[in-house]
Amino acid sequence: MNRNQWVEFFEDLEDSDVEHPLSSQKHLQRKRESKKNETDARLFVRAQELSREFQFTYKAARFEEAWLLDSLFDIAEHQWISDVLRKVKGGKEASVYLCKPGAAIPNTDYVAAKVYRPRMLRNLRNDGLYRQGRTDLDTEGRQVIDDGMLHAMQKKTEYGRELLHQSWMAYEFTSMQDLHAAGADVPEPYTLSNNAILMEYIGDLDGSAPTLSEVGLDRTEAGALFERVLRNLDVMLTHERIHGDLSAYNILYWDGDITLIDFPQVVSPRINRHAFRIFERDVKRVCDYFSQQGVRSDPKSLAQELWTSHGYNLPREKPEEEE
Repeated sequence: MNRNQWVEFFEDLEDSDVEHPLSSQKHLQRKRESKKNETDARLFVRAQELSREFQFTYKAARFEEAWLLDSLFDIAEHQWISDVLRKVKGGKEASVYLCKPGAAIPNTDYVAAKVYRPRMLRNLRNDGLYRQGRTDLDTEGRQVIDDGMLHAMQKKTEYGRELLHQSWMAYEFTSMQDLHAAGADVPEPYTLSNNAILMEYIGDLDGSAPTLSEVGLDRTEAGALFERVLRNLDVMLTHERIHGDLSAYNILYWDGDITLIDFPQVVSPRINRHAFRIFERDVKRVCDYFSQQGVRSDPKSLAQELWTSHGYNLPREKPEEEE
């Protein structure tokens, strides 16, 4: 690309409706770095080629369209989806799109594609906290054993950062697979691509399911749903999973049922040394919401009870002089 094309390309990026979480100074620095990266330029060129084979109903800005084409083309090519209808949710790390399923998913009206934002725009803060103790996974969900790939991830080269991104997504997808099979209230996951997860859609054509944070419940229903969330926490611990970012913002409400979403930060209660602190935070956030709906609980005691009932040891309290 020549200079004018670069300027136009990044002006389109700024005009997209995804909010930048970075400060203006950091964003400017990231833009300058990105302008030097030929990979980002290839995204737009590749999208122009892909658009000849896959076109969708959703009218996206030019940069968003390029990003979607690059992220969803393989899924469309394998007939998992036949169209992208509209965006249903925008977020810091990913956006969710309502799609029409393809022949690979019969007897289903709609599916949801969670498409991660371009890596130059994502702001995965403190991801090391959640990666601690994890083995790195490839796009098939298998452990990475190739020395060259592991070295690239350790050094965080351009290639290594892409591999780390794929591992981050693979953990979300494989966790959803395991938890859905175990009977947890999570969307059924269908397939994983280089930058998107295709899953069951919760909602209808008029709109996606709201989160609990957007819903007020009467005390009777709130009590029943609180017990349902606790059951899900129990199932997750049984299968050695902690959500890592659970709150009323990551629980959907639809037709009186709940669905837990967003699992990229999942951690192992056995391997991650911060596991109980992360789990306790999840429990507290859930209890905080339900207390507003009239359900009384003791988050600290509840977290400890759930934790120890699965045979996990509580962390040792630090002596006062270490505090």
